[in-house]
Amino acid sequence: QVQLVESGGGSVQAGDSLNLSCKFSGGTFNNYAMGWIRQRPGNEHEFVAGVRSTNEMSYYANSVKGRFIISRDNSKNSVFLRMSNLKPEDTAVYYCAATRYTGRTSYTEYDYWGQGTQVTVSS
Repeated sequence: QVQLVESGGGSVQAGDSLNLSCKFSGGTFNNYAMGWIRQRPGNEHEFVAGVRSTNEMSYYANSVKGRFIISRDNSKNSVFLRMSNLKPEDTAVYYCAATRYTGRTSYTEYDYWGQGTQVTVSS
């Protein structure tokens, strides 16, 4: 069974940067496209960023494009999210997620999720 464990959340000031990590286990990592999904307070889940299984292509929500970078290291079964120029509206629980299908930009299309890590951005 696929398991995902996030780390790296925390509380920062607006304009700061933060790196999230996610460790994958229980399957063949490079068979899965990976994504980050978040849930802001009072809102439903939303797709943030995704990366293909071979790290050749990444895709982003418009709200984070140019500020967030997703990457993966298949040798370490890990996926990362580099968040820069953080804004208070980026405050959310961030989930690492996996899907067998590449290019998915809806949170409903991800089959496996981690437990989430809190990111809080204050102004």
